[in-house]
Amino acid sequence: MFRVVGISFDHMHMGDLLRQVHEHPDAEIAGIFDPDRSRMQSAIEAFAIPGDRVFTDLDACLATGADLAILCSATADHADMAERIAPSGMHLFVEKPFAASAADARRMIAAMERTGRTMAINWPLRWVASHVTAKRLLDAGDIGELREIHFYDGNRGPLYHLADKVEVTDEEVRKGKPNSWFYKKAAGGGSLLDYVGYGVTLGSWFMNGEKPVEVTCVMDEPEGLEVDEHSVTVCRYKRGLSKFETRWGTFTDPWTLQPQPKCGFVIVGTDGTIASYDYDDHVTVQTRAKREQFMVPADTLAAPRRAPVEYMLHLIATGEKIAGPLDPKLSRIGQQITDSAVLSAREKRTVGLLP
Repeated sequence: MFRVVGISFDHMHMGDLLRQVHEHPDAEIAGIFDPDRSRMQSAIEAFAIPGDRVFTDLDACLATGADLAILCSATADHADMAERIAPSGMHLFVEKPFAASAADARRMIAAMERTGRTMAINWPLRWVASHVTAKRLLDAGDIGELREIHFYDGNRGPLYHLADKVEVTDEEVRKGKPNSWFYKKAAGGGSLLDYVGYGVTLGSWFMNGEKPVEVTCVMDEPEGLEVDEHSVTVCRYKRGLSKFETRWGTFTDPWTLQPQPKCGFVIVGTDGTIASYDYDDHVTVQTRAKREQFMVPADTLAAPRRAPVEYMLHLIATGEKIAGPLDPKLSRIGQQITDSAVLSAREKRTVGLLP
């Protein structure tokens, strides 16, 4: 039986990840931690977590000797938290985005490499069957050599939904913004840092780890907010241009009803194109042999690669090497692009890829 602890409830995805632990036949919730006990209450009730497994002291939670720690703190705290968790001997599963900077990402990688334990960075779009199918078709050469990636993604805003996508009202969102880390620059807030990592990390996966030469980013400056709600990042690769756009304020949430523009990827190759939209049960393809668009059913994801927790526990059980977007080395490329985008937007100029 794998023993798993949940560290910090800053990110609402903690509830979703704990549910996966709760429902896994070979795992149990060994403890949860947050300095504010009230933020853990819904999880305590949902998963019947006993009081002796609920902690407001991090060291006490880490002393449980669990196998895996799930980290859902504010992005700016990821590096500090990883360095505190690493000596416990636990494997580490970090909810996206990777870190507040490439320097912080390097700290996290170094801390975990010293322990010999596995660290994974969870990008939930990795578990969307349409995107997995797009990668398979791309690797098979169905559209030739990759030339362009067009990414548009986001949602109505991070405060519109809680764990399990429970929705809240406009008034609750308005009241919540002043106190939410999502809207604080120092905590790593903003739509760019929330969503561009999806696009550039999965984009780096599609491109087999190729890095761009330079990055240009523009973000909006909403009145009364210190972070952006809309950004456009253009990456120039040796093979051409790709675009990654993030948006808090889509007309609808893509997991409920796709907005316009639709959220997801359009991938352009030398011999065809693939449209892979979030949560679709198919991808739409064009090729030189068949120029009219046609649908390819999305692959059926099979265990242990259907969801993040079962995949992470599989890695721990088998010693299999981590692969794809969850690999910190690939995620670090995404973090380099993100850092470069932040610098470009701040200085309002094109920049070379930061180290």
